[in-house]
Amino acid sequence: MDRTQLAEFLRVRRERLTPADVGLPAGLRRRTPGLRREEVATLATMSTDYYTRLEQARAPRPSRPVLTGLARALRLSDAERAHLFRLAGEQPGPPPGPPSDVRDGILRMIARLDLPAIVLDAKYDVLAWNRQAAALLTDFSALPPRERNLLRQRFLHGDQSHFSPEATREFAREAAADLRAASATYPDDPGVGGLIADLLAGSPEFAALWSHHEVARQQTLCQTILHPEVGRIDVICEVLVVPDRDQRVVLYTADPGSPSDQALRLLDVIGTQSLA
Repeated sequence: MDRTQLAEFLRVRRERLTPADVGLPAGLRRRTPGLRREEVATLATMSTDYYTRLEQARAPRPSRPVLTGLARALRLSDAERAHLFRLAGEQPGPPPGPPSDVRDGILRMIARLDLPAIVLDAKYDVLAWNRQAAALLTDFSALPPRERNLLRQRFLHGDQSHFSPEATREFAREAAADLRAASATYPDDPGVGGLIADLLAGSPEFAALWSHHEVARQQTLCQTILHPEVGRIDVICEVLVVPDRDQRVVLYTADPGSPSDQALRLLDVIGTQSLA
C-alpha cells in the first residue's frame, strides 16, 4: 500500500468534483474546492474520521468494499478505479457494473442534434434519448425504467412490426454476442446476470443464440424501420463509444436527400403525435 500516493489521489479526485456532479446542493460558504471530506465519506458509506485519515496517509489498509465505495463516490472511471485499488495494494478485479450516469456533455449533445440519438449502457439499457429518438423508436419516458432495455423489447415483448425481419434478426444475433462480452466484463453485476436469466427463460430465440457463444461488440447496424406514421425509413446506426463509462451513443442517420432522410425530417416535426 502506497499511503502517500493514495492520500494524494483521493484529495485530487475529491477536489475535482462539484456537489452538482453527485446530486448534492452546493450550500453556502463553501471554502474548499470540490466536495468536502464528510460528503465523500457519506457517499462512500464510511466514517468521516476514517476517510480523513486516508487523505492524511494515516489510515490502515482499506478493504475492497471500502475501495469500491470510494470509487463510486468519486465517480472514478474504470482506469482510475484500477489505479485506486493498486495504490491500496489490491488487485482491481472486475468493475462492479455498467455505469448508469451519463455525462452532462453527452446529454447536451444529443439534445441539440437534429437526428435521433440514444445512449446505451453495456447491457442495452436506454439511459438517455432525444425527442427525435422517441418519435422514431418509442417514447421511453412512458416505459418503466426496467423496460427501457432494447433486449427486453426485442426478445421478451415480441412486437417487432416496426422493423424489417432481416434487420431484427441481425440485431438479435449481434446483440446476443454483445451481451456475452458484457457478461465477461461484469461477471458479478446483478443487473447483467438478471437480464441474461430473464432472456434465457423467456425467449427460445435468445437461448439458441446464447448457446453459440459468439462474442463481439456492435459498432454499426443498417436497419429498415417501418414507421406507422411516415412509412419505410432506411437508417444507418452509427455507434460512438464513451470509453470511461462503457456507454455508446447510437445515432440514426439516413442518406441526405433520400426519402428516408425526408421521413426523419417529418418525424422531427410531428414528434410522437399520431397523424391518424
